[in-house]
Amino acid sequence: MEALLASLIGLLTACGVYLALRGRTFPVVLGLTLLSYAVNLFLFAMGRLTIGRPPVIGAGLGGGYADPVPQALVLTAIVIGFAMTAFVIMLALKARAEMGNDHVDGEYE
Repeated sequence: MEALLASLIGLLTACGVYLALRGRTFPVVLGLTLLSYAVNLFLFAMGRLTIGRPPVIGAGLGGGYADPVPQALVLTAIVIGFAMTAFVIMLALKARAEMGNDHVDGEYE
């Protein structure tokens, strides 16, 4: 299972980098989104998910607890990724409206 998750994170990262290096704005936005998904999966996997344990230590619980920090980091990363994607889409639309094309450098091929 760990190999499958590591392969999925690597595939998302590779596809995200490939799309982020493209010459048009829409693939760049998709590449940044895929990179943020890969980072979210990486953070969640590094948190060592435990099932059936409380997220905080309570009185009388001797069986351990689940670390709440990875879930909080992933939730924060999802919110930041959504805001970043919305900003980049609006920036791409503004650039297309002003320059008349959707190339990253503003020139035709």
